[in-house]
Amino acid sequence: MSAAPTLSAILDDYDLLDADDRYRLLIDLGRALEPMPDPLKTDATLVRGCSAAVWVYPTRLEDGRLHFLADSNAAITKGIIALVLLTVQDRSPAEISATDIEGALAPFDLRNQLSSNRTQGIPNMIALIRATAERYA
Repeated sequence: MSAAPTLSAILDDYDLLDADDRYRLLIDLGRALEPMPDPLKTDATLVRGCSAAVWVYPTRLEDGRLHFLADSNAAITKGIIALVLLTVQDRSPAEISATDIEGALAPFDLRNQLSSNRTQGIPNMIALIRATAERYA
């Protein structure tokens, strides 16, 4: 199993791409997400306020770090949640709480790159991840 690309490596590629290729990069990131079993896609794991369906399911690793499974019924949105997860995946609840997720994603300028209905749920995705970290802290 290869290591996931870092956010900075993805940004390096992203900065060189035109709009269409940026969409493709996001779609590829979404395709690379670890599969989320359908039984975990429930009302309880659904992120509210997203135009597409987005599910996020936290698991706790033996050492206390959090590992998230996520999926979406929209390819671009799935890529966005993949980007969000790169900022927090397999970190401790305290590290996640201290992470400036919005700041880490800011260089991608998603609000100007994508339509507003594709980005409106990002704050809700981040809020759900933060609330999960606080619950496990």
